[in-house]
Amino acid sequence: MKSGPFIWICIAFAVVVLAFLVLPLVNIATAPSPGIIWESLHDGEIMNAVLLSLYTSGMAAVICLILGTPFAYLLARKDFPGKNLVESIVDIPIVIPHPVVGIAILAVTGRNHWFGKILADLGIRIMGSPAGIITVLVFVSIPFFINAAKEGFASVPVRLEKVSMTLGASKLSTFRRVTLPLAGRSMVAGTIMSAARALSEFGAVIVIAYHPMIAPVLMFERYQAYGLEYSQPVAFILIAMSLMIFIALRILTSRKRRTV
Repeated sequence: MKSGPFIWICIAFAVVVLAFLVLPLVNIATAPSPGIIWESLHDGEIMNAVLLSLYTSGMAAVICLILGTPFAYLLARKDFPGKNLVESIVDIPIVIPHPVVGIAILAVTGRNHWFGKILADLGIRIMGSPAGIITVLVFVSIPFFINAAKEGFASVPVRLEKVSMTLGASKLSTFRRVTLPLAGRSMVAGTIMSAARALSEFGAVIVIAYHPMIAPVLMFERYQAYGLEYSQPVAFILIAMSLMIFIALRILTSRKRRTV
């Protein structure tokens, strides 16, 4: 069947979109010279910020995995009154302005709030601490994990779980031995997505913890203080890390499609 001119219209639009996405990224990748990139990789301030970004985003992804897995399974398997409202609440961090996230978390964890007083009594400091950064990153990234894991659990046939329990396995054992392995790729993809989202967060973090600096905050500070030239090497490193994360995600999801 001939596709006619329609396919060429689609290709033309695809080229425009790709050019729009690629042009700024190529400029960031090529603007810093190899020498400047090499110096940046040996700049203690930059590497500390990058390592803190990797640590906090990795911890946020692990927390999303631990807390989000049972929740995602519940959403995939059970219908209950108010489910649409619950799912909408889960998605809220995706759409609200992220400085609002930082302000909201700061208000709840401050000493004037009962929850903040409990944290203070336990010796947990949110403002200006890695714990605060991780808290913010979990807030903004957990929807990505829950939605991916929910789709993975929903794709596992219920009859397989019923067969397992019919053979004498408990619900927990069935979940561990049957459901988790079959939904595993979706969960890993969700974990990677949440880590990538956490790695890129800026607006909420800058409200909670300007110091210690993660990489996006350092990039913003160098841009304000010294201009575009000094912020580009940090941007290059962030883009390179994000690209590696999404290449890993695409490889994972393409394998999943081939095995279906």
